[in-house]
Amino acid sequence: MDRHLWQHLDGRRLVLIALNIVAVIAGGLALDIRFGWWGQHAATVWTLAVWGWLYCLGRAEERGVLILCTAIAGIGEVVLSLGWGIYDYQFHNVPLFVPPGHALLMTLGLIAADKLVKLKAGRAFQAIFPWIAFIYAGFAWWRDFDRFGTLLFGVFAICMIFGRSKMLYATMFVAALLMELYGTALGNWRWIAVTPGLNLSAFNPPFSAGAFYCLLDLLVLAALTTWPPSKLQAATVAAGAGTTDASSR
Repeated sequence: MDRHLWQHLDGRRLVLIALNIVAVIAGGLALDIRFGWWGQHAATVWTLAVWGWLYCLGRAEERGVLILCTAIAGIGEVVLSLGWGIYDYQFHNVPLFVPPGHALLMTLGLIAADKLVKLKAGRAFQAIFPWIAFIYAGFAWWRDFDRFGTLLFGVFAICMIFGRSKMLYATMFVAALLMELYGTALGNWRWIAVTPGLNLSAFNPPFSAGAFYCLLDLLVLAALTTWPPSKLQAATVAAGAGTTDASSR
């Protein structure tokens, strides 16, 4: 996404946003697994509080991204988990903190990608990392321990070749992998060993689960491109009734 979202804020505020997102993802998942249903409710409240804070800080376009990411991710979670059944949460539901959590992780990726693209090391990461992932994808297919991950890598590769937001795709690939490793290690969710309908082996988690974030970005960007700004502004104001005054102070 090449819109330089969130860059109207100063560096200290962006660091604070990043720290809060990392804290709510790490802490929220820990609450969810440690305290059961009550922990899941607490994680939802915490996630929505940070989401609402970001909504207040954002302009119309950032607010639109938060809403669109949450809505699309929610639909995706229902389809992938409850419908297709490629992964399953501990209570066999889709926790309410998950869809807004996707939007928070996307926000973190947008902030990080915008900074990385300006650094020589960041550009080197964008150029080299996909080739490392490509080699691993071939090894995972050959050894047949994560062929679904290799399939998802194909989605990531297509986004990197034809998409306009290459740094964001690479950043989200890594960020999502770290979150997946953390969440599956704790036991918040589990990927099915053999992908239903495809009969492909899948690691827990697939190494390229971040490809879903590439698709999420493409869908959000398409919506922002085709949705007139006036309608976007009206929708975000309506969705965040009562928050506009807070964001202008």
